Amino acid sequence: MPPLPKRKHSKGRRNRRRSHDALTKPQLVACSNCGEMHLPHVVCISCGHYDGREVVAKKEKPKKE
Repeated sequence: MPPLPKRKHSKGRRNRRRSHDALTKPQLVACSNCGEMHLPHVVCISCGHYDGREVVAKKEKPKKE
């Protein structure tokens, strides 16, 4: 038989253990090239620039006529 707790842990003890489980919003920064918001230290999704230079060449979408 597995070991069982002798006494119930209090709500305060349970809540103190869970105090670091909350989710936080991601911190966003503005792209220096296009101004779109993106994660820091990550290539901009909309224009493909990172640290002031183009890293990923974006393809132009063909217009539907």
